[in-house]
This record gives sequence, C-alpha cells and structure tokens, in this order.
Amino acid sequence: MSASALIMYATSNDGVTLRAALSGELDLRDADEVRDNLTAAAQASSYRLLEIDVSNVTLIDSYALGALVSVRNAAAGAGITVTLINPSPPVLKAIQVTGLSEVFGLPPLS
Repeated sequence: MSASALIMYATSNDGVTLRAALSGELDLRDADEVRDNLTAAAQASSYRLLEIDVSNVTLIDSYALGALVSVRNAAAGAGITVTLINPSPPVLKAIQVTGLSEVFGLPPLS
C-alpha cells in the first residue's frame, strides 16, 4: 500500500481495522489525492473498518470535507465503515458546523 506526504497507513492486530493518519492542511490542492488514495486503500484491503486519524490536520476546507464524504460513501459501498478519530479543533468544528458529525462518528455541535 502506498503512502503520500499527507497520509500514513498502519494495520491493526485485530485484522479488522485499517488506520490512516492525515496531516497538514487539507484543501482544494490535496483533496483529490487524499480522496483517491484513501478510497483505493479501503477498497483494496480486506479490512472492514477504516479509521482516519485527523489529529494533525491543521486546516480543512469544504472541498476536502467533500473528499472525505466521497471516501466514506465509496467505502460503504464496499462494506467498509469509515470513522474519523482524534479530530483536531479545526476538523471537529468543520464537521460539526456542516452537520456531518453522525456520518463520521463524531459528537454533534453542542
């Protein structure tokens, strides 16, 4: 499995979970690459859960959010659940403001 400067992959010992860690600024410039890379990794694996760690994402724009929704939808079509874990403050706020909390397994805006 390949990794880019923005994405690092790790497999779990449970045989069920593939973990991806994103870092840096996710915006229009990188969104297509992130979408394509995560979708390909999810669909090529035998894992049933893709956890995307977004703790090191410092900025996320609407285009990148759309890319993550595309990953989630493509993975769901292959029977894979996608969750975002450890959201950084900018990611959590963007997810909550857009109403995507439930889609990614995060708490709603309070």
